[in-house]
Amino acid sequence: MSKKYLVTGGCGFIGSFVVDRLISGGDEVRIFDNIEEQVHGGNIPEHVNEKAELFKGDVRNRDQLKEAVEDVDAIFHLAAAVGVGQSMYQISKYTEVNVMGTANLLDVLANENHSVKKILVASSMSNYGEGLHQCESCGITVKPKERSEAQLLRGDWEHFCDCGNILTPMPTHEGASMDSTSVYALTKKMQEEMTLAVGKAYGIPAVALRFFNVYGPRQSLNNPYTGVTAIFMSRLKNGNQPVIYEDGNQTRDFISVHDLALANVMAMESNAANYEVFNVGSGRPVSIKEVAETLANVLDVNIQPQITKKFRKGDIRHCFANNTKIIQKLGWEPKISFEEGMRELVAWSSGVEAEDKFEAATEELKSKGLM
Repeated sequence: MSKKYLVTGGCGFIGSFVVDRLISGGDEVRIFDNIEEQVHGGNIPEHVNEKAELFKGDVRNRDQLKEAVEDVDAIFHLAAAVGVGQSMYQISKYTEVNVMGTANLLDVLANENHSVKKILVASSMSNYGEGLHQCESCGITVKPKERSEAQLLRGDWEHFCDCGNILTPMPTHEGASMDSTSVYALTKKMQEEMTLAVGKAYGIPAVALRFFNVYGPRQSLNNPYTGVTAIFMSRLKNGNQPVIYEDGNQTRDFISVHDLALANVMAMESNAANYEVFNVGSGRPVSIKEVAETLANVLDVNIQPQITKKFRKGDIRHCFANNTKIIQKLGWEPKISFEEGMRELVAWSSGVEAEDKFEAATEELKSKGLM
């Protein structure tokens, strides 16, 4: 039997793919989105599914959320201000949108009449801070703390064991401690914990998905605070070198938006997901240097990345997913390889205008003393 879903942030990169998947499955969808200027240029994106009901509103407005929640069966809460660096100086905005916006939604569920039977919240791998590491000499697993500024000034990029050996990165599971290193990460952590706590208190099954580095079509190529693949794509399309901090060997976990959208729907539909937290990542570490080189190769441009050997405060070195839990509990698994996904991203970008705003964003970070 079909259901009616509310998707906050449903005009966005990730949200729009979740909306498409729900509608293709025969469900009704109401999108709640403020059409963020930085992301959409103030215009409703062409990719918004015409079969969805569009409710233009802001999560900071409780009355609008109350209206949007009416007569829906379940909620995908994907709306958020996104950007690690920007969150460190737009502190009030990120807290208002991510924390208070989520608080408004949960407050409606706690205090108003509604028909919501489940809620899913988009959390983030940034909650972890650094990922898990192991010392092969000592045979121990550790969760490194943030690297000191003195260490980074020396160009010692990796983490070290107390015995002096370099630690080896390993997949990070959901039970790892959450040592957030940015305001963005802290707000995503709050979104996750608030949703799970309120859901449990009121008997509304809740699930949190910790998204790793999502990439794919529809990601804004004009937003310098978005994911690294889109930033590099914008640089390359404008004939500029992708700029890489540290030595380029830091790693992340890149997951296709198609695989991520499927994980969202499967988690919503499965009772096995109720009140649980899941990593949603490929499980494969990819260096930032490899991202830049792969994109340049697929674009067929001879532009090498600029490796600065400089650093940004709060950046982590390595984090990639242990995705065993979601595979075993929900039967989900990533199907799109990094190389295949990069080819799709490049093919899509050929018809998309990309304004390179990286330099302006960098100057903003410098002016705030964050670089």
